[in-house]
Amino acid sequence: MNVSPPEEYLYFLLNRASLSVTSLFKKALKKNGLPQVKPSYLGVLICLWRKEAMDELLSKLGSQEGMPLGELGKSAGVEPSTITGLIDRMEKDGLVQRSQVPGDRRSHRAVLTDKGSALRNEALQAMLDMEQEAFAGIDPEDLAVFKSVLKQVLANAK
Repeated sequence: MNVSPPEEYLYFLLNRASLSVTSLFKKALKKNGLPQVKPSYLGVLICLWRKEAMDELLSKLGSQEGMPLGELGKSAGVEPSTITGLIDRMEKDGLVQRSQVPGDRRSHRAVLTDKGSALRNEALQAMLDMEQEAFAGIDPEDLAVFKSVLKQVLANAK
């Protein structure tokens, strides 16, 4: 079997793109005054911010705040073996706190702290800044196809 140059392999390109975009995102977070936010936190934070917004709408119905760790991991695309350590680090950084799920001593949920809630707009802006830089000059239709292909790759890889 012949060995092609690295840039001919999709895995290599996907991995390099991921590393490059993560580097851009770190710079955007720092530029926006958010050095405590790690790129690995973003999926969890987005899920919790969405849940927080829903909780505000449903508060009159007695909705519980936060999300159970298992549900949060699935929503954020984080492996069950990884979510606990990720929440530990986010808790240490003051972005979330862990609390017990009422009626289930074995289950815990993550709840945004005031600090975690407050940085939503700046963190999302940092992500948008990074996307604008990383995808500059790419036709919006091509980006839509790219997003669709990435979603299919993620579905296939499960």
